Amino acid sequence: MMTYLYLFLEFFKIGLFAVGGGPATIPFLQDLARSDYGWFSPEELGVMVAVAESTPGPIGINMATYAGYNAGFSEFGTIGGIFGGIISTAGLVTPSIIVIIIIAGFLKKFKENEYVKGAFSGIRPVVTALVLFAVFGIIKPIFYVNGEFAIPVIIIAVVLFALMFVKKLKKLHPAFWLLVGALAGIILKL
Repeated sequence: MMTYLYLFLEFFKIGLFAVGGGPATIPFLQDLARSDYGWFSPEELGVMVAVAESTPGPIGINMATYAGYNAGFSEFGTIGGIFGGIISTAGLVTPSIIVIIIIAGFLKKFKENEYVKGAFSGIRPVVTALVLFAVFGIIKPIFYVNGEFAIPVIIIAVVLFALMFVKKLKKLHPAFWLLVGALAGIILKL
């Protein structure tokens, strides 16, 4: 039972400090992947992000649910399953619920406050930098394997990215691009 408490508290901390939405949770999840809990590895984090991005719903909640559900055996005990997914998701969203309840009464007062506007103007570039840093941390193992660049992967990524901007192809549903990327990975055994 203590393992579920640890799971709730870790995701509560992530939810408390991940200002900027789901992608802002990635740096915190990277730290969690390197922690002593052993719930998931840094390599599994890339899979988590891919699954969370390709499923409906907010990415942060999807990643919390995925991590909680798939959390494996560690020195803190075995966790996971449906209850682990529920606990981790609850931990992630609880800080937001608390903050919303507190701020709801003061919303109009805060909305026009110059200090609040200034604080959010300062936070946005920091969150952007954190997200970019996390993205590079996740894609590095994909593009740089065993000490050398994975040229086929880089070529496929660049070609698919460029094709998304072709006028006729731009109208295609995002699911098409997910399918094309998945098929390319399967064909090339990446």
